[in-house]
Amino acid sequence: MTKTIGKVAATEKQPTTIDEFYFWTNKHKVLNPFDVVKVEHIEDSISFGIIEEISHITDSSSYLSNFISSDFGDVNTEPNMHRIGMNFVKAKVLSNNKSIYTPVLDGSKVGLADKNEVLQALGLSKIKSPLICGYMEMYRAEDKITLPVHLNSQFLIGPEGAHLNISGISGLAAKTSYTMFLMRAIQEQYIKSEGDESIAFVIFNVKGRDLLAIDEPNENLDKEEKLRYTEMLGLTSEPFKNVKYFYPYSQHSKSNTFSSADKADIDAQIDTNKGFKYKYVFEDDKLNLDLLFSNIEDSTGTMESIINFIITGQGGFDEITSWSQFINKVGEFTKPGQKGGDKEISVMSWRKFKRIINKALNNSIFSQRVVPEKNEVRLRDAVISIQKNDIQVIDIAKLDQDTQAFVFGDAIRAIYELKLGQEERDESEIPNKIVIFIDELNKYASKDVPKNSPILRQIIDISERGRSLGIVLFSVEQFKSAIHDRVKGNCATHAFGRTNAIEISKGDYRFIPPVYKNMMTRLDPGEYIIEHPVFRSLLNIKFPRPLYKQFPNG
Repeated sequence: MTKTIGKVAATEKQPTTIDEFYFWTNKHKVLNPFDVVKVEHIEDSISFGIIEEISHITDSSSYLSNFISSDFGDVNTEPNMHRIGMNFVKAKVLSNNKSIYTPVLDGSKVGLADKNEVLQALGLSKIKSPLICGYMEMYRAEDKITLPVHLNSQFLIGPEGAHLNISGISGLAAKTSYTMFLMRAIQEQYIKSEGDESIAFVIFNVKGRDLLAIDEPNENLDKEEKLRYTEMLGLTSEPFKNVKYFYPYSQHSKSNTFSSADKADIDAQIDTNKGFKYKYVFEDDKLNLDLLFSNIEDSTGTMESIINFIITGQGGFDEITSWSQFINKVGEFTKPGQKGGDKEISVMSWRKFKRIINKALNNSIFSQRVVPEKNEVRLRDAVISIQKNDIQVIDIAKLDQDTQAFVFGDAIRAIYELKLGQEERDESEIPNKIVIFIDELNKYASKDVPKNSPILRQIIDISERGRSLGIVLFSVEQFKSAIHDRVKGNCATHAFGRTNAIEISKGDYRFIPPVYKNMMTRLDPGEYIIEHPVFRSLLNIKFPRPLYKQFPNG
């Protein structure tokens, strides 16, 4: 065996099993968790294992013996006894090249795997429908190997499985960057493809200007970083294509977007017909009033009753044609002794309804009419018109939380109805798959969100039925443990970025080996631990910096 680094050790207290084995190695040999090793096994077969834990032991019987050998605690004294030491490594069995899974034997030689053997061991050598998801670095110095990692796209965007969830603390986990890396790889693959399958993306920009120039190149990338895309990952070094940006409409100096500091950028996008401003008009959008109450606990159903009362045109609401008329009409039902309303709905309930509605409708996106000549659109109309390989970026970063929920819910609802065939479009023109990217998922699908939330119900439905409809959820949050179990439970692929010690103590991480969990607290930006159905183990991968334009503090 080439590159032998140690031998298997099977003891009475720690025997080898079909699942794991232990081996000793030189105490100066640098190994890391996630490194793959190979072991000589019976019938000239080779078993592969992935390192989970590394310990250093000596022949000292106790800590006191070490203390005494240093002249009873003199740190400047050379010990009068040279301790025999070694590193003791625990490895999880990944595979055997002849499918022999009896325990490896004591004294069997352990070596480092080469590139092809690593791919074989991890089940990466024969990936169907491969999609690049990053690269791995393994070993040190002259033994170091770097190799691309592909996942099976059929388990990411269907039909075998679907949905991606990414978790990690703010800033250091680079969650948005990794999601965008995967989506760019998907778009590039579909653009190159000559098959019948097609895809489109709907992205919500929730942080500053992060995603408002994804079709413009990142001028700060050096040649080496671009080569990593082209030579190692097999991608081009170009940013996203076919991008359209949708900004909240604003009046005069009052701005609804962080891009207002660079108004010329928005104007340039509008002039080239890739920038639009979205509005909501009462007559067309009153059916979505329930979305404004997504974060409101309504255990008695009174808000729902009021919304039904309005939508069905009772009490004179069938004569309303504008948001201002609507507010005035609602005000009539908040007065003591009001008549003409549903007797089961109290004045206090109407007043609560009006307070919530008033706050939202102060935003200028709730407008009298849409002017197409000024690149104004109803967001719903734009979403249901999405074309193959399109990317729609919907800016909601500067809106308040309730208005964000309204815009988000409206777009999700439109996508769902489009894929259910409720819109008048030829089936052949609709993208087979639509990927929805949700950052800060905790706002819409955490365990604390009211159970009556229409957006929560929609997200759960997509996570459970979306795969069959061609709707795929890419979601991101800081703390995975806070997300609704039915949402994260239906995600086939999970990515873990840097997180904190409190989070890894939660039940969502119980299946992860202790050393891997501790590694999660010190992962670097651009580094992830990935769980995917076709991988035989969790993988520690890296990905390069984004190819699209980056903004300061973005």
